[in-house]
Amino acid sequence: MTSQRTRERLLGRLMDQGIRNMQVLDVIRSTPRHIFLDEALSHRAYEDVALPIGHNQTISQPYIVARMTEAIVSSGSTERVLEVGSGCGYQTAVIARLAGKVYSVERIKPLLDRARANLRTLGIRNVDLRHSDGTLGWPEKGPFDAIMTTAAPQVIPEELLQQLADGGRLIIPVGGDEHQELKLVTRDGNEFHEQTLDLVRFVPLLRGQVQH
Repeated sequence: MTSQRTRERLLGRLMDQGIRNMQVLDVIRSTPRHIFLDEALSHRAYEDVALPIGHNQTISQPYIVARMTEAIVSSGSTERVLEVGSGCGYQTAVIARLAGKVYSVERIKPLLDRARANLRTLGIRNVDLRHSDGTLGWPEKGPFDAIMTTAAPQVIPEELLQQLADGGRLIIPVGGDEHQELKLVTRDGNEFHEQTLDLVRFVPLLRGQVQH
């Protein structure tokens, strides 16, 4: 289940799909994805697939985690990073190993509690977590060098764009059930430059639906 061979096989798949940043690959290799899953699914932890974590949410497939992380760390500073959608904490743990400080927002309280416990288990201490509406970001802690969003809005929330530092990057899936694109948005003063990286499928980013 957690053998080094299984993890190395996953790393090979990620490299075959174009992931090149060795820091990102090393972090994926050394982050125990199985601890973020229920025991019944832990034997599938190192498959390159998204898996359910309850509350109609999923843990992202490793390729997407690596793709989003690589896009952020390869394009500028990661001293202050905002994550929208903590989930069970897997993407949080990966980016935290490559960032100065991570601020992560989750709207579903039981998932936030689970993420907090998982990060504590791994001894990750450079993450602040908040139970809140992710579409609003975390304005008091901004501006951010990078923002990662792990759920898809129909349109990019203006609040997230405004919390980017000058030169900051936002990576975000955008679209509905039929079609989503992973976009990288870079701020240049009051202008925002957008490029499409991939076709993806994420759970929706919901405004104003905080769950306790």
